[in-house]
Amino acid sequence: MRSVALRLSLISLSAAVLAACAGPAKDISLIPTQTADITSKDGAFTQPLKVKRTKPGCKGDCPTIEVDSLIFPGNKALTHYVDSQLADMSQFDGNYAAQSSINAFTDYFWQHAGPRDQVILSAKTRYRNQHLSVIELGAWQYLTGAAHGISETRFVNWDHRANQPLGFNQIIKPNQTQAYVQRLQQAHQSWLKTQEAAQADPAEYNRLWPFQPSDNIALTDSGLVVKYNSYDLAPYSSGQPELHIPYPDLEGIVQPQFLPR
Repeated sequence: MRSVALRLSLISLSAAVLAACAGPAKDISLIPTQTADITSKDGAFTQPLKVKRTKPGCKGDCPTIEVDSLIFPGNKALTHYVDSQLADMSQFDGNYAAQSSINAFTDYFWQHAGPRDQVILSAKTRYRNQHLSVIELGAWQYLTGAAHGISETRFVNWDHRANQPLGFNQIIKPNQTQAYVQRLQQAHQSWLKTQEAAQADPAEYNRLWPFQPSDNIALTDSGLVVKYNSYDLAPYSSGQPELHIPYPDLEGIVQPQFLPR
């Protein structure tokens, strides 16, 4: 009986050791292999923040502000960061001074805006899981008398473990920026094949709209998305181009914790 008991004890001990070895690794990937639709269910909870205002007391042609943003209940740091980034983006064309919050910008805007000036500030999630929230921030401005509005987009890759944004150099490995740019150029070539004007006269299109690198990157479930503003890579009619670099093309370039495992 003692022999049987000893064997059972050893088996139990071995099973425990194997279970421990099979447990989650310390360097587990922050990009699960599930699709974004699945992982978003485990992501940070969000609530919409929608406001549309006209300058108080104004009649006739009046400046307006519209906010279509997000609040992250339980995470004041992320909520504040999104708010402050949108306020900072409100002055991207140089016509308005940067402010610390949307409320501060609103007060400033009423004092300095032209009669038909419009500003739209927006935030939406592009990808979410329990480790990361990837948010696309947008600012659009129309200034009185202009032919059309101008827009800017900025990505935020928020690390929930550290509760702070990830910088470009925290996602791309040291000394791999040039390799990243090469992969981005390849993605650009693929994008050009979808552009009728670029296919009609490639030489002229490349002369007018040459490739340029960007560090405005977003982590997703399938790869890096790199987004450009109007006039960066293409004419205004092309909107804001997005280039996609699949994760298999980023091996050795992106930090390993940002590659699906």
